[in-house]
Amino acid sequence: MDDNHSGSCLCGAVRFRTKGPLRGVVYCHCSQCRRQTGHFVAATASKDADIEIEGADTLAWYGASDVAKRGFCRICGSLLFWKHNELDTISIMAGSFDKPSGLSGESHIFVGDKGDYYSIDDGLPQFALSTPSIKVAGD
Repeated sequence: MDDNHSGSCLCGAVRFRTKGPLRGVVYCHCSQCRRQTGHFVAATASKDADIEIEGADTLAWYGASDVAKRGFCRICGSLLFWKHNELDTISIMAGSFDKPSGLSGESHIFVGDKGDYYSIDDGLPQFALSTPSIKVAGD
């Protein structure tokens, strides 16, 4: 699989390209992700140096906590990114990639906070909070 990927928001005003390997998809069930998207988030990650964003003037950032922010398109509202202020990586919403993405699921985090209207039965590892390798806003 090619290590170059591209994607965009719903209206196309914000586009991005990544180079290099992407992390497996992590499904976050925390209350912030659920409230912002209406469900849980599915995101991969890239090094900051390995992503190029076009339409950055249309990209808005919401400070979801003191340590992290969420990037979305000002025009269509698509959630695209999650960024920890202290890390050199950026989480990218898996659904925003063009096909074929080549992505696959890795784990579920914050399952202790998941919605009560669905079950998780895909066999992937589940964590009540986060995993030791993924630093999140609560860490």
